[in-house]
Amino acid sequence: MPIVNRISALHEEVTAWRRDLHEHPELQFDVHRTAGIVADKLKEFGCDEVVTGIGRTGVVGLIKGARSGSGKVIGLRADMDALPLEEISGKPYASKTSGRMHACGHDGHTAMLLGAAKYLAETRNFDGTVAVIFQPAEEGGGGGREMVNDGMMDRFGIQEVYGMHNTPGLPVGAFAIRPGPLLAAADRIRIEVEGKGGHAAQPHNAIDTILVASQIVANVQSIVSRNVDPLDNAVVSICAFNAGFTDNVIPQTATLLGTVRTLTPEVRDRVEARLQAIVEGTAALFGATARLHYYRDYPITRNTPEYVGFAGDAAAAVVGDAAVERNTTPIMAGEDFSFMLEARPGAFIFIGQGDTPACHHPAYDFNDEILPIGMSYWAKLVESRLAT
Repeated sequence: MPIVNRISALHEEVTAWRRDLHEHPELQFDVHRTAGIVADKLKEFGCDEVVTGIGRTGVVGLIKGARSGSGKVIGLRADMDALPLEEISGKPYASKTSGRMHACGHDGHTAMLLGAAKYLAETRNFDGTVAVIFQPAEEGGGGGREMVNDGMMDRFGIQEVYGMHNTPGLPVGAFAIRPGPLLAAADRIRIEVEGKGGHAAQPHNAIDTILVASQIVANVQSIVSRNVDPLDNAVVSICAFNAGFTDNVIPQTATLLGTVRTLTPEVRDRVEARLQAIVEGTAALFGATARLHYYRDYPITRNTPEYVGFAGDAAAAVVGDAAVERNTTPIMAGEDFSFMLEARPGAFIFIGQGDTPACHHPAYDFNDEILPIGMSYWAKLVESRLAT
């Protein structure tokens, strides 16, 4: 391309959209303001069809090319929801809602896809149809799963689907992608421990759940180091420990919360089985009981190899081949675009955010400098996959 003049001309306007979204973050499926803005803009752009309420609060816009003989339909997806964090960025457009902020750049993802939709609706220099997909509840709510379960792929005839995420630490003007597993399966665990409450001065008459739960925390760390092949990848993290309410009572119960991240089904199964054995066995050693609740949440984000080539070529057309890493290292974060990739072939790509605070950090802010790069990638992908 690289960046066409029309997309460059949209930069200031799209930046204003992004900063407005940043000021008004919404969580999970409760993205009514954001979805309303998206739907209104898609109608204003002249999209051929705009449908709301997909997967509860998702929005899909259809843009038909100047030609439609190919019959092809491709989907481009952005996420809309924010995170339950208190923002400390100090930006003039910082969140106006206490305890909520766009700490993962979904405001930027939404703005980039809106900008691309405006360009595509104006030019229509392609043969087929583009479905621009705006998804709620990526942050733990499974909005991608809900949109797929709502029949989105069949309803709009989507044949292949693409997603994009900003990446702090990756230079501005760079992209990264890989075939196969790119992001991990993200599972949730809850461990409920029950012992025997008692007086803190008489521990011999109690079964100390804090001691039991602490041993479980330590023992589950052996799973990755001793039960998973060193050449495979896995993460087991206990992130919350809740027990007791005062300084002189041994509590009756304790609860642990955490996450498991894996890149293959085999390792996923092994980690779950070992967790079960360690949780129950450790508790039994102390005369307590413990129950593991294992919730299989987001699947592995697995790119279709052929479509990685299409995405990588589109990125290279914008920033040059040297700036596109085509076999990047997988990341153990989760992403519910995985549900869309289970339903259709496609690819998920990382776009460089530059040297900024990490995603999910309270000082994070999306880098507006990359907006035209992302918009140009979307435009090039459409015009190459739906070439006239």
